[in-house]
Amino acid sequence: MAMDDDELMSAVAGGDDTALRELFSRHAPWMAARLRTVLPAADVEDVLQETFLAVWRGAAGYRQAGAGGWMWGIARRQAAMWLRRRGQPDLLLSAVDEADQRHLADPADIAVLQAELAEAVAALGPETGPQRQTWRLMYVEDRPVSEVADLMGVPEGTVKSRAHQIRRLMRAALRRNDPMPEAGR
Repeated sequence: MAMDDDELMSAVAGGDDTALRELFSRHAPWMAARLRTVLPAADVEDVLQETFLAVWRGAAGYRQAGAGGWMWGIARRQAAMWLRRRGQPDLLLSAVDEADQRHLADPADIAVLQAELAEAVAALGPETGPQRQTWRLMYVEDRPVSEVADLMGVPEGTVKSRAHQIRRLMRAALRRNDPMPEAGR
C-alpha cells in the first residue's frame, strides 16, 4: 500500500531518503511548472533541489498541515532567495502570487482567500506594530531572523518569539474561516 504525503513526511523526518524521492516524484513536476512562470527554466531545477534539501532538513518540523502546501511555501522561499541573490527581490511575490492565483479555478475563491488572508494579517495588530513589521520582514520580504533582528534593533530571540506568536495568531484567524474544523476532517 502506498504511503500518503503525511506518512512520507514522517519517514523523511526519520531519515528515509526513499520517502524523500517519492515526495519529489509526486510534487516536483507541479512545483516546477509553477516556478517556470517566474524563473528561467535553467534555474528551476536548482531551486527545486534547494527546496527538497530544505524539506529533508525541516521534515521534523512538519505538522501534518498539507505536505504540498508546506513544500510549496519552501519552494517560494527558495525562489525568493534565488531572486534576491540576483538582485531581483521585487519580482517574486507578485509573480508567484499571480501563478498561484492562476491555479485557483474560481475567481470567487481567489477573492475569499484574499479577504481571509487580509483578515489574518489584520489580526497581527497595527501596521506599524512590532508583530506586523516582523511579519512583513520575515514572511513577505523573506529575510532571515538575524537580519530582522538587526533591522528592528531587537535580539534574535525576540524575533523568534514574535514569529511564533504571528504563526499562532494567523492560524487562529484562518481557522475561524475554515468551513471544516480540524475535528471534522
